[in-house]
Formats: sequence, C-alpha cells, structure tokens
Amino acid sequence: MNEAHYEGSKEKVYSVNGRGETFESILARRLQRRSLLAGAAAAAGGIVIGNAFAAAQDASPVASPAGIDDSLQFAAIEAGSGEDLVVADGYTAVPFLAWGEPLFSDAPAFDPSAQTADGQAKQVGYNHDFSGFLPLPIGSDTSDHGLLVINHEYTNPELMFTGYLAPNPDYTEGSEDIPELLVNTSQEIVDVELEAHGVTVAEIQRNAEGAWELVVDSPYNRRITATTPMAMTGPVAGNDLTKTSDDPSGLTVLGTLNNCSGGLTPWGTFVTCEENFHQYFANNEGLAEDDPIRLSHERFGLTSGASERQWETFYPRFDVAQEPNEAFRFGWTVEIDPFDASSQPKKRTSLGRFKHEAVNVWVTPSGQVAVYTGDDERFEYVYKWVSTNAYDPDDRAANADLLDNGTLYIAKFDDDGTGSWIPLVFGENGLDASNGIADQAAILINPRVAGDIVGATKMDRPEDIEVNPVNNRVYMVMTNNSNRGVEENPGTDESNPRPANIWGHIIEVSEAGGDHAATEFEWDIFLLCGDPADESTYFAGFPKEQVSKMANPDNITFDAKGNLWISTDGQPSSLDVNDGLFAVPVDGASRGYLRQFFSSVPGSEVSGPIFTPDNTTLFASIQHPGEGGTFDEPVTSWPETSGPPRPAMVVIQSTTGAPIGS
Repeated sequence: MNEAHYEGSKEKVYSVNGRGETFESILARRLQRRSLLAGAAAAAGGIVIGNAFAAAQDASPVASPAGIDDSLQFAAIEAGSGEDLVVADGYTAVPFLAWGEPLFSDAPAFDPSAQTADGQAKQVGYNHDFSGFLPLPIGSDTSDHGLLVINHEYTNPELMFTGYLAPNPDYTEGSEDIPELLVNTSQEIVDVELEAHGVTVAEIQRNAEGAWELVVDSPYNRRITATTPMAMTGPVAGNDLTKTSDDPSGLTVLGTLNNCSGGLTPWGTFVTCEENFHQYFANNEGLAEDDPIRLSHERFGLTSGASERQWETFYPRFDVAQEPNEAFRFGWTVEIDPFDASSQPKKRTSLGRFKHEAVNVWVTPSGQVAVYTGDDERFEYVYKWVSTNAYDPDDRAANADLLDNGTLYIAKFDDDGTGSWIPLVFGENGLDASNGIADQAAILINPRVAGDIVGATKMDRPEDIEVNPVNNRVYMVMTNNSNRGVEENPGTDESNPRPANIWGHIIEVSEAGGDHAATEFEWDIFLLCGDPADESTYFAGFPKEQVSKMANPDNITFDAKGNLWISTDGQPSSLDVNDGLFAVPVDGASRGYLRQFFSSVPGSEVSGPIFTPDNTTLFASIQHPGEGGTFDEPVTSWPETSGPPRPAMVVIQSTTGAPIGS
C-alpha cells in the first residue's frame, strides 16, 4: 500500500488495444534520422540515445559554467538521502501550513490522537500536491499578500492513525495470496479521510520580518473535501451514466477525490485535477462480465473486489456493484472560485474524464483559451482542449462558464519532429457507432477509448504540461515507464525513447505559428533524465559531467526569466536519493545546465512548486513524508521532532530577499 502511493498498480497497462504507436518507437526512428544526418550512422538497435542527440546538435563548443551567461546564480547541492531539508546556500526552507493546522479559531488544535471529521473539515488537509498563489487584492500582482490554494491528493491512513495496519495471523513468510498486514479501519477513520481529501484555500500574508503567516478566520479560508456538493457542468452533465440513487438528475456530486496537480486561470479561478480516482471504488466484478459499464471501469483500473481503503463498507456509493455509475462522476477537472467561499465547485466535463495530472490554461492570439492536460498512466495520452468562446479580460463574470464549451484534442507525435492534435469529436476520425461510440458524451466519459481509435501516441505517464511564459514553448513531463518494451508491452518511439524508462523525460513543443489553438506542432526532447554518467541521458546538449542527476520529473513551473523548475517523485527508488527541486535554463548558452536546488526528507515527494509574482518566495509541497513507516513506527516525524509525520508546504526565500535563483 505504501509503495504504490495508494495509486493502485501503476505497473498494469490498460491501453492494450490502441491503434497509435508508442512514443518510444517514434523516437527511436527520430534518433536514427538524427544520427544519420549528423554523420553518425548506427544500426537501429545500437543507437545510444544520449549520444545520438548530442551528435545532432550544433557543433559549436559549449562554454564552461564559469564562462557562460547563466540565468541561474546558485551553486547546486549534492543529492542526498538525509533526514533534513537541504536547500542551496543563501536560502531558507521553512515548513508552512502542515496537515491539521486550524484555518478557523473554532477549529481544534491538531492532535493526532483525537481526530474527528468535523475538526478535519476546518483544518488543512492531508498530502499537499499542487499549490497556487493568487495575489490580494484580486487582479493585483502583490507578492506579500494573497490566497494559497493547495490540493490534497490522498490519505496515508497508516501514518494518520495508530494501529491502522495490524499483523495478519494467517500470514506466513513467502505467502503470495495472504496479506502480511490487515486494514483496521472504522467509520470514524473513513470520515476523517473523506475530510482530509480535497482542497485548502488559505489567506496568507508576509509579516514585518518577511515570514509568511496564515490569516486565521479569513472569509476566504475554506476546505473543499470529498463530501462537498459540487455541480456537474458541460456536455456530460445529466447524462444517464452520471445518475445515481442519491442523484437521479446526474447534476450534483458529493466531493472531489485524488486531487493531484492543477492550474490557475487568467480570470482568477483554480482548476483542480482528479487523478487516481479508481482506488476508492470496489467490487467491479459484481457487474456482469459483458456489462459495458464494467468494461469501461476496467479500462481505468477499478478494483474487482474489495478496495484497500474499504470505504465501500460504510458508504455504498463507493461499491460499484451497488452504485455502478458513481465512478463516472470522478476523473474530471474541477473549477473553484477561491475569491468566493460560498461558490459551488464545478466539474467541467467538456475537458474529458481520465486520470488528470495537471491543467495549464493559456490565452491564444484569438482570445480563446487552450488547456493542456495529461493522463497519468503508462501508455496513456496527452490532451489539449480549446474553448469555443474567447476570454474577456475586462469582465470576470463573462468567463464563469468558459470551460463548458470547446473541443478536446489528443496528441499524435511523428518521427520527423512534427505532430498533430486530433479532435475527439463524434462523427470524425472513426469516432462513431461503427467503433462503439454512441455520442459526444461517450467520448468525454472515456477519452482513452477514443484515443485508441484515432491512433494517438502512447506516452510514458504524462505528468505536468506547462507553457513557458517567456519563450511560448510547451514543456511536457513524462515521469517514467518501467514497462515500456518489457514482455508484450509497447516498445520505444520518437517521443518516448527508452525501453524500461525508469527515469523519465521532458518534451519541448512549439505550436504552429506560436498559436496554442493550432492543430500542428513541432517537438523535440529537452531532457532525458537520470544519472548523467549513464549514456542514455541527455540534457539539451549541455556537458553531462556538469549537471545534477535527476529522475522522475513530476511538476514544473517557470520563473520570471523563463527558467524551468522541476519537482520530482520517485528518486528514492530510481536513484537511491531523496526527491527534490531542480532548475534548468531553457535558452542561451546555459540551456540544459540542470542543478539541484532543494532536497526533501525521507519517504516524501516534492510537488506543486509556485512563485510569487516577484519571485522572492517559492512555495512547494512536501507530500507523504515518512511513507514506508507507520503512525506507531515512523521513519521520520517531520516537520516535528516526534509523533507522526505531517505533509506540509515549504516556503523558500533568499536570505537577502532577492528573487529565487538570481
């Protein structure tokens, strides 16, 4: 349970029938082309990936770090596996807004031995992921006062509650079908878990000493949880597959789950993503084997029997056999207005249903908005959505439902470094009754099947996808795929270049004409992550002996100069070091000069990095610290000195008050 991060089996491949190629096989051909063009012809099976990229670069020498015009001015830290936070010299990293911190004066103080659902509903949630900073007053660019929105992806009950995992008396060493530990849950525990999921909205401000503080009892402070009523909007709202016993209209859902990354909109709202929603549902085998609903759920990995969390024991809506449609109400993007604590969150079904990792909203030259998002599973797809209507910068209310009408596209990469966005529209590209597609709602409820039909490119777990505000290029993060090329799984292609890709990579995309509503693009590999001593790595052509090792990129952001900042999730397994935060220039002589800036604590990942507008504060989330331990036997008590570990934000600032990285 711990090692899987409650994601279920990320090793299982659900995309087995798609007509599209894998990114690895496409990239392998692209590498062959580049090697030939550079005069370094090699047999198709013998190309060393990093060398093939380097051979195709401009032959002019790259200056040494001492002599280049570097847009980042900090000395890299050494990768480590220590017990404490480590940050680059000249900076501080301070824990902030930890799990259980009261948002209101009538909320109980955090006490891990006396948790209640009512208390958790007024406290900061668990397992921080995406964070977003929105300046106050609304529409300003102030950097010392604002709203911090935080996603809470999932709960680690074994770290939250004493005795949650109990020894199984029937287990013997070597048993394959008998679990070593048994879940010792209760309705009280489940109710706390429900309230610990979701989103926190908190008003924060910087005091006279420069430290950030929570504004307790702020009218903006809010918890949105797995029990908060929210509206279904857009093309799927009211569809028969969204109707349940408790909601025969199919228009109102209780809660949001597995809120991974997200994004902010130009009109000042927050869009949160529902990722691994499958883990909360049980008993899919209770439906008939040929039931289309069961087959659709299987494509998303819903559990055939009991779930690990056992929520279905107390709440029938999580039991597929009793409520087969409840799972169709999750896996969406949810728009929240953080400036109005009374507003109802809205699940925007026009953007499609899958395991959304992130959302990046960008205004196109025509005024339409483009939304980039990825489906975080092995061999799944990259998507873009373009609005029908234009964004109105002068009327915030006019944008209230902008995300309800538009076209969902899916990416296809070609080995000549070009690609296209294929519209997922009923009646086009084989998306019709001849392929089992009934209507547009069916496409949006299961875009994975639509992607299989149109031949989209199978990727290596798409994570964050962001537009660089300085150079206008799109950066797509693929965190890893240890199954690529293994046994009968798809092999390599141009945009997913390595078999058994345990380290991940980042793709750089230029939309045609610089227009993010375009349907054609050019692409290249920016980073092939890992240990630079390994020949398969590549750092945009920068000398590998001078860069930091990094693996499993997860979330990204950009500073005011356009430098790319990368948080990681998985380095303890892939590189035997703690996860961290890295920075790399994307242009100029220092392009590809990757350096580690920050290292986290054992058992944790780093996620959700975000800057204040003046770049003097960098917020980041420390998720699941101490994962691998238990409440009673913790491997760390961070950020305290004793007791269970608590997920929290960290606030990173320069000791001189200068912008981060300068």
